[in-house]
Amino acid sequence: MTLDLLILGIGIMYYLVGNFINKENAKILLAGYNTMSNSEREKFDIDGYLKLFKPFFKKLGIYSVFMYFLLSLIVDEETAIWIWFFIQIIPLVILAFYGNSYKNR
Repeated sequence: MTLDLLILGIGIMYYLVGNFINKENAKILLAGYNTMSNSEREKFDIDGYLKLFKPFFKKLGIYSVFMYFLLSLIVDEETAIWIWFFIQIIPLVILAFYGNSYKNR
């Protein structure tokens, strides 16, 4: 039960990140972007990146919770959490890969 609430909380946090990040607060909240110099930020296509980032995190929030609860019906809790963990890693690596294409635009 506690693990279910934790997974649900993580899913809600993912969704909220996708919902509330915008161009104005990206300078503070987006890792990597917040450490760029002003000249680097001018070269970075933040509008295009946010078009990728926002729906990505909203979907990750919804699908990750759905996948965990589906997995918990199929396999035991420990196996479900490990599979869920790796399900989280794969899309985040893909986001990092595609996110790099927005530099120097």
